[in-house]
Amino acid sequence: MVQVSRTFTVAKPLPEVGAYLSDFSNAVEWDPGTESCERMESGPVRVGARWHNTSKIAGVETELVYELEELTPELIRFVGRNKTATSTDEITLAEGEAAGTTRITYQATIEFHGAAKLASPIAKAVFEKVGSDTEDSLKRVLGAVHA
Repeated sequence: MVQVSRTFTVAKPLPEVGAYLSDFSNAVEWDPGTESCERMESGPVRVGARWHNTSKIAGVETELVYELEELTPELIRFVGRNKTATSTDEITLAEGEAAGTTRITYQATIEFHGAAKLASPIAKAVFEKVGSDTEDSLKRVLGAVHA
């Protein structure tokens, strides 16, 4: 299992950040590995909504079906699955210290299945880099808070 976590603040209010991040289709704008992310049904984004995601990380392309498993104003949890791995993306939101800002804690947990478990030690370094790139992308898309 590989786990990566980042906490940072963006220059958008919490409701706007929550609405944006709860639609996983937007991952193409902020997740550096995501090549495509298509909603599998229509209607409002709600618990049970699913997306077909194609990502390429370290030259390896993978497809997962992500499901929105939890959605509150403070917590968004997506779980993506395929035969090789289960990927859980948990996003915790809180009001930032400055008015109109949001503190984001983004935690990704990847659990490899079968022979893919052998990749866990190598994957940790790769996903640490992806975590930093994701933080940078979210700050770019949502607006970085400058001290």
